[in-house]
Amino acid sequence: MENGAAQPVIVAIDGPSGTGKSSTSKAVAAQLGLSYLDTGAQYRAITWWMVTNGIDTDDPSAIAAAAGKPDIVSGTDPSNPTITVDGADVAAPIRTQEITTKVSAVSAVSEVRARITELQRSIAATAEQGIVVEGRDIGTTVLPDADLKIFLTASPEARAARRSGELKGADVNATREALIKRDAADSSRKTSPLAKADDAVEVDTTALTLAQVIECVVTLVEEKRAAK
Repeated sequence: MENGAAQPVIVAIDGPSGTGKSSTSKAVAAQLGLSYLDTGAQYRAITWWMVTNGIDTDDPSAIAAAAGKPDIVSGTDPSNPTITVDGADVAAPIRTQEITTKVSAVSAVSEVRARITELQRSIAATAEQGIVVEGRDIGTTVLPDADLKIFLTASPEARAARRSGELKGADVNATREALIKRDAADSSRKTSPLAKADDAVEVDTTALTLAQVIECVVTLVEEKRAAK
């Protein structure tokens, strides 16, 4: 490109929760001047809307019928990512335990995934500088043509320790059990399961500090951008 401007690059970062995915994705996007999208927040947002509007989250047909109703808008600034539903800021309420326990069931409904996947693709397509998109099915389903796919992993113990740290004194064993249960639900669902794309670079974060993970991913992105 002219003037030595960097090529826009689309980066997919997948993996289960507790691997440092969000912290890594935000930091990499900020460092490289890319947009950032937390796809998990979108699934939490639609789950929050279902709960708030009295939709039975144990009834897939009720969820499917309502999937097109909420207006979900994601702000993609990595230093201040925002999310609204029907114009209301839901950044805090979507992180409650109630939503965490229900998001896998809502996310498994194919109409929900189709709606949110379409939203994610349109956001990625309009990111002028490029974007880091983090989730569970980005490299496999949402953006199969992403320039770079990264799959973060870590041992259940390491992930539980990180999550319970985030959850302010939560019981590590209980957190570990909840993580394993959610992994099983997300990996076994029929529509877009949590899975590593064949062409993804796997990064095991168990023994790495967050700074080391960020450095590793930034290097991978810069190499990919230089090769474009």
